[in-house]
Amino acid sequence: MPTHRFHIGQIVFLRPSLGRNIPGGAYIVTKKLPERDGEPEYRVRSVNEPYERVVGESLVRLAGE
Repeated sequence: MPTHRFHIGQIVFLRPSLGRNIPGGAYIVTKKLPERDGEPEYRVRSVNEPYERVVGESLVRLAGE
């Protein structure tokens, strides 16, 4: 069973996804969500957008990874 790799308040970098209209860049993890299809999910917020997004762990990374 996978566990969440990132923590609330941590800054992560989101890989851009043209198909889902998601701009890349720095995001703040605001909430850990239950797993979906065996992958942990997160609610994240960019300082450049007024709303939050739900993303799977495979779409985010720490700086320097």
